Amino acid sequence: MTAIYLIGLREGLEITLVVSILVAFLVKTDRRPLLKWVWGGVAVAAVLSIGFAALLQFGVARLSFLHQELFEAIASLVAVTFVTWMIFWMRRMARQMGQELRGRLEDAILIGPWAIVGVAFLAVIREGLETSILFYAAAQGATDSVRPLIGISLGLLTAIVLGWLLYISALRINLTRFFTWTGALLVLVAAGIFKYGVHDFQEAGVLPGLNNTAFDISASWPPEAWYAELLRGMVNFTPAPTVLETIAWLAYGIPVLVIFLWPQRPALTQAPALSK
Repeated sequence: MTAIYLIGLREGLEITLVVSILVAFLVKTDRRPLLKWVWGGVAVAAVLSIGFAALLQFGVARLSFLHQELFEAIASLVAVTFVTWMIFWMRRMARQMGQELRGRLEDAILIGPWAIVGVAFLAVIREGLETSILFYAAAQGATDSVRPLIGISLGLLTAIVLGWLLYISALRINLTRFFTWTGALLVLVAAGIFKYGVHDFQEAGVLPGLNNTAFDISASWPPEAWYAELLRGMVNFTPAPTVLETIAWLAYGIPVLVIFLWPQRPALTQAPALSK
């Protein structure tokens, strides 16, 4: 639930910021009548994202055990790819996102209402589909189906409240620091999803070593303890992981976390040309 809450918070705040940029641009340029087209695009993207999440959840349940394991393994790999791309993209593009969105919306206004719907839809649908896939992949290790829904709902609601407070200037958050820390936590979550995907491939017989455990602390590991729930939810820690699962977690988690937290080089600025 903790990991899924983090996914909902992080992805939800990105969606909220995107929508607030579009809304603020129209409000500040005295184009309030066009807001309905923005909200229309947002609504369509939200409905499709929820529908995609439902399709993943209920459609896969009808597959055979082998096909379920293969699908869940592939979904885990896709989710890890999305997480990795998303956190590095946001770190690089966060400062330019507002300018880029405003430029696209200005061009869309010149074309017509449906272009405005398209800009809002495309800006939200990417994050929405990412959220659906991440939610599905992270929820595979849950012990019941209720907690993941509670976690994603609380995360999205928190993001909406934070986004609204930021929009009305009632709250100030260092977004660079926020996305850095949540990005680092998502790397650990993604490492757990990657580990889960490797386990699914082993369950399906694609990868060997299902019975080769790296260690086994099951006898002294209290599964109902709060820290056991936290570690299982955040990093997919299991008391008896296989060797390949452990290698997968370490091979992804450690280098990606180091690269992500490595200080960025400041952008080089060109010296102004000397006047003759």
